[in-house]
Amino acid sequence: MSVLAVLRQRGFIEQTTHDEDLNDYLKNQKTTCYIGFDPTASSLHVGSLVPIMSLVHMQRHGHRPIALVGGGTGMIGDPSGKTEMRRVLQVDTITKNAEALKRQLARFVDFDEGKALLINNAEWLTALEYIPFLREVGRHFSVNRMIKAESCRLRLESEEGLSFLEFNYMILQAYDFLELFNRHQCRIQMGGSDQWGNIVAGIDLIRRKVEGKAFGITFPLLTTAAGIKMGKTHKGAIWLDPAQTSPYEYFQYWRNTDDRDVVRFLGLFTLLPMDEIQKITELEGEALNSAKVVLAYEATAIAHGEKEAQKALAAAVAAFGGVGVPDSILSSSSIPRTLKDVATDTIPRTVLSRAQLGDGIPAFKLYVQTELAQSSGAARRLLNQGGGYLNDERISTFDQLISEADFENGALMLRAGRKKYHKIVLE
Repeated sequence: MSVLAVLRQRGFIEQTTHDEDLNDYLKNQKTTCYIGFDPTASSLHVGSLVPIMSLVHMQRHGHRPIALVGGGTGMIGDPSGKTEMRRVLQVDTITKNAEALKRQLARFVDFDEGKALLINNAEWLTALEYIPFLREVGRHFSVNRMIKAESCRLRLESEEGLSFLEFNYMILQAYDFLELFNRHQCRIQMGGSDQWGNIVAGIDLIRRKVEGKAFGITFPLLTTAAGIKMGKTHKGAIWLDPAQTSPYEYFQYWRNTDDRDVVRFLGLFTLLPMDEIQKITELEGEALNSAKVVLAYEATAIAHGEKEAQKALAAAVAAFGGVGVPDSILSSSSIPRTLKDVATDTIPRTVLSRAQLGDGIPAFKLYVQTELAQSSGAARRLLNQGGGYLNDERISTFDQLISEADFENGALMLRAGRKKYHKIVLE
């Protein structure tokens, strides 16, 4: 099966250019493809996983991915999907963010021995001379066509309008494609559906400048079944950087997937075989919950490694219990199948009697008792600053009463910051 068929089967494809030619090309040629990543933050988030996983599949089928970090275009800002101008970042901030993104992407794609390339478009964009660029590249662009593109149209209809700075973005992205075509024989650009106009502009520029043939693939902009943008929660974005979203929090994000999204997310965010994934449509109740645990484990293992996925699973089992995952559910997964295989004893625990618990214990006292804080003063400061969690929900006040009602299956989990856990078991 060609990589295009795999991407289509797993739910990645929104649109393609030259569909038949592209399909034939990918069947018969090993090629180079690219996706651009915007360095406006020091970490990518879950909303970036569809393009990242598409690069993973391209590499698994023998093609060479390029992850293009927009160190140059990041100084302009992509207007796509935005109703107002992005904040202009300082050059040193963009450079620092670009380096962080490179390290993150290396967890998903193998860059050893030229199997994939990490490139910063500042390499050529910051050296451009304005007048020669207008003469050699700008003359191939029609303003009439540019303002009809969705990325421009949305901004033109907004109250703020579209700045001339951002209006240049399409030309620069098209020029990126031309440079990668010339330098690395890159013939395919991929991106979100909001990038369609920019991708087509690059394909047209390659045709006009060097009479080359190039292709485009876009992905759907994903929302959950509840209509929430991927990677967004009431607590904020789910980051790929473990310092911003811990592997346990990352695991729990996927574990709490809406029932209606499980099959779709398994196809997009794991590498499990589709014939196993399609069987999940028949599951419900506890069996479907087991599939969610596998989704969480596999997604965490891809992003943070198998060891962190095992730790996150252990923490979840210690906090909320579990009965294991039957071998019949997603059998290709490497998830530990029984509770005896899950090392839950790595999490410190305290046993309380109902007499000790009484009508409830103030949170700060319990944090001192469990040594999550060294003193009452330290516990108050931690909790007042929002660093304390009870069963993954932030503790609202330092003296919040923790009572029997907070226990689930006779246990609860306290957390200090992102990485310190302590389990309380009711005797």
